[in-house]
Amino acid sequence: MLKGGIMKQIGGILKKFTFPILCIIVLLWIQATCDLSLPDYTASIINVGIQEKGIDSTIPSAIRSDIYEGILSLSDQKEEIEQIYEKKSYLELSERDQKKYGKKYPLLRNESIYIRKDISKDQKELLEEEFAFLMILVEAIDSGNQEVIEQLKLPSNLDENPLKAFNKLDGKIKKEIYETYKKTFANYENSMIKQIAIESIKNEYLKIGLNLDDLQMSYIISNGIVMISIAALIMIVAVLIGFLASRTAARFAFLLRNKLVEKIMSFSNKEFDEFSTASLITRSTNDIQQVQMLFVMVLRIVVYSPLLGIGALLKVMGNSMNWVIGLAIGLILLIVIILFIFAMPKFKLVQKLVDKLNLVSREILTGIPVIRAFSTELHEEQRFDAANQELAKTNLFCNRVMGIMMPTMNFIMNGVAILIIWVGAKQVDMGTLQVGTLMAFITYTMQVIMSFLMLSMVSIMLPRAWVSVKRIAEVLKKENSIIETKDPVNFDDSKKGIVEFKDVYFRYPDAEEDVLEEINFVAKPGTTTAFIGSTGSGKSTLINLIPRFFDVTGGKILIDGVDIRKTNIHELRSKIGYVPQKGILFSGTIRSNILFGAEDQSDENMNRAAKIAQASAFIEEKEQQYESEISQGGTNVSGGQRQRISIARALATNSDIYIFDDSFSALDYKTDVNLRKALGEEIQNATIFIVAQRISTIMHADQIIVLDKGAIVGKGTHAELLETCDIYKEIALSQLKEDELHG
Repeated sequence: MLKGGIMKQIGGILKKFTFPILCIIVLLWIQATCDLSLPDYTASIINVGIQEKGIDSTIPSAIRSDIYEGILSLSDQKEEIEQIYEKKSYLELSERDQKKYGKKYPLLRNESIYIRKDISKDQKELLEEEFAFLMILVEAIDSGNQEVIEQLKLPSNLDENPLKAFNKLDGKIKKEIYETYKKTFANYENSMIKQIAIESIKNEYLKIGLNLDDLQMSYIISNGIVMISIAALIMIVAVLIGFLASRTAARFAFLLRNKLVEKIMSFSNKEFDEFSTASLITRSTNDIQQVQMLFVMVLRIVVYSPLLGIGALLKVMGNSMNWVIGLAIGLILLIVIILFIFAMPKFKLVQKLVDKLNLVSREILTGIPVIRAFSTELHEEQRFDAANQELAKTNLFCNRVMGIMMPTMNFIMNGVAILIIWVGAKQVDMGTLQVGTLMAFITYTMQVIMSFLMLSMVSIMLPRAWVSVKRIAEVLKKENSIIETKDPVNFDDSKKGIVEFKDVYFRYPDAEEDVLEEINFVAKPGTTTAFIGSTGSGKSTLINLIPRFFDVTGGKILIDGVDIRKTNIHELRSKIGYVPQKGILFSGTIRSNILFGAEDQSDENMNRAAKIAQASAFIEEKEQQYESEISQGGTNVSGGQRQRISIARALATNSDIYIFDDSFSALDYKTDVNLRKALGEEIQNATIFIVAQRISTIMHADQIIVLDKGAIVGKGTHAELLETCDIYKEIALSQLKEDELHG
């Protein structure tokens, strides 16, 4: 369920990147194709360009008339040969062609020769094998090779050029001679036959006057230019792939992080209790970073490696040394399996240890004043060191494993290269394998090994990244306890500002007893409702039900005549100005903090809110006043100033309902009195809730509710409660003198 859900959500994000992903796949295919073509060009330069003087075919580009007649008389494919060769006579050529052919083939100035036309690939494949045998035989006869003449039992009365004499023989006799000679090559490899034929063609070119050095350089330079062009294309494509992959992965991580934070922002207090703050921070940063890295590797390696590996295997298919590739792959897989068995549990553990270290760091940093006050620095240092050591040891183990893995892989690759050279050298010596082909085979083998190696690296990183994916999924799949209704009910403007609790019960998740039970009261606009009671009596819990930080487990809460569970959460909270127990400020300025929930409000309204909150005096004393910087958490202002700015922030929203959750505790008595007076004068049409510990703060409230063990034990004005509620009177007497009780 978890796996399917997260993959569905990730798939939804990935749909936005369909085009760039397709572009990356196409570019990877181009890169793999280019990478696979380079070894062939290298082999061609060595085999053809260096060893064979640039002669790339057993079908000569030009031959003398006697050679042509000899080949034609022996071949079964006369028509095909006649189609690809054209007789050229110097005197019959145009002036332009005389310069073109005369310079390239000097013999043409003295006698006619046959020059090959452009031929198709099919024609080349059809004639090459036969031409190899024909050229070997005809050139050997033309050269007067006594061994060949004796071997073929040619007539002994050859008193003229052997080839001319051979051409005058009866066609049947020549055919028998040819077939007899061809049988002598029965045990030869095709590559050896081709090399012998190339030597015959070299001799023919020399007799024609063709400059073999120029032919060789032309072949090497033309192939070299192609290789440089392919290498340049690979570089451009690799840069584009890197750019697109990094950009796509970064954008994917950006959207995933936004989705994660959006989900976290929708959490109620219940969900925050299940995930530690440190863990949520790690999931939003480090875990998503791991997923981003994996995404880049998937785009660049998981697609590319199979293309390269399969392509390289197809290139060497049928080679007698393929067993070497199998051996190398087997060794790599063995190493990967060992890594999976021993290292993978450590890779999975790293993220949890990062969580733990973040948790300890956060606790130490936020609790520095308490740590210093109780002189427990050494203990906290030891606690941090323990978490840090555990993470460091695990990371060191992982890094050492990876450090050992790479040299081992390099050893295998180099060992395989040596083995190929060892085996291949024997074949080169026997003439069954060319040097260039051997080098190409080594390159293709390395490509196969590298593709497996890259996939192995991804497979090692995958479990660690998958742990991160699952941790992100846990957050994304977490069902909110505060459920947004699909068909929200609009608030009733005729009952604006009326808050009513009807038989409200509340129990924390997994708790055995109710924290609040049978809470009933009504708060109206223009009135102040205060809550008081001993610590743990449920005051803060009760008012946290109003903005739906928790949902009631029994009964209902009505605002503007509507059950808050049937309304839009955003609209509900926009009606409420909330001041928490702890004054929380954000990094920025005093202005940005006061207008945090009311960015569209004017400076006049901001000044008014600050004045009511008794914050304008200390703000205006600052050099930059409302533009003064506030550090993270408001640590550069006092507790009382922080609380007053928090109160001003709530007042700036001009809400219908205000909640002050023990928000006056850090204020001195004079500021407390002035603030309550200003609230009474300026905020006359709003419904005000105050949670307080001091009787002096709430004694003038229109309605005071006394809580004890989650139940209402008293309700009324200050004077009424002194008469009717013993708990309230007990609290009042503990805080006020007798003559102050009725003040």
